[in-house]
Amino acid sequence: MRGQAATIGNASAGQDLVALRAENDQLRRAPAGRAVIDRARGMVMVLTPCSRGAARDLLVDISRQCDTRLPEVAAALVVAWKGKSLPERMQRALRRTVRRFHVEDQGRDSRQPGKSSR
Repeated sequence: MRGQAATIGNASAGQDLVALRAENDQLRRAPAGRAVIDRARGMVMVLTPCSRGAARDLLVDISRQCDTRLPEVAAALVVAWKGKSLPERMQRALRRTVRRFHVEDQGRDSRQPGKSSR
């Protein structure tokens, strides 16, 4: 009985250790993911003059269209900025998203009081 309790205790401690290591790895990767998302967001803000929130929304939309995690989309955009080609699927999603953003933005501008529509 005593040996069985020790084994159960060790199994639980082993599972806890595995869970803690996984959580630690995730916490270590999180800042790097946020940094690449921030960099990609800044790129989007430059390319499609928009607010920080709108840039994040654009990235999230691309992520959803491609069924790819946001940090992966952001990393692909950053690498593309440096000369590597963006995967075709992301290129299409980026074009659709930016086009839709500009159409929506033009609609907002034309509805604002005091703005003339040309």
